[in-house]
Amino acid sequence: MKRTIYLPDELAERLSDYLKEHPQETLSSLVQSSLEEKLESKDISKLLQLAGIIKDAPRNASENAEDYLD
Repeated sequence: MKRTIYLPDELAERLSDYLKEHPQETLSSLVQSSLEEKLESKDISKLLQLAGIIKDAPRNASENAEDYLD
C-alpha cells in the first residue's frame, strides 16, 4: 500500500539525519517498525501480576510519600 504523508520541516530534517546515520534502514523499514511497535497490542498480564503482589498499599501513598519514609 502506498500512502502520502505530511511531515513538518523539522521532523523531515530529523528523519533525514537519522537515515544518514543508520544507512542499513530505509524510510519504509523505519515506518513499518515504528507502526508495528505503536499498533501492537500490549500484553498487560505481567503488569497485572505485579499489581497482584501489592496487597497493602494505602490509597494516598503517592500523594503523601514522605509519610512512608523510614
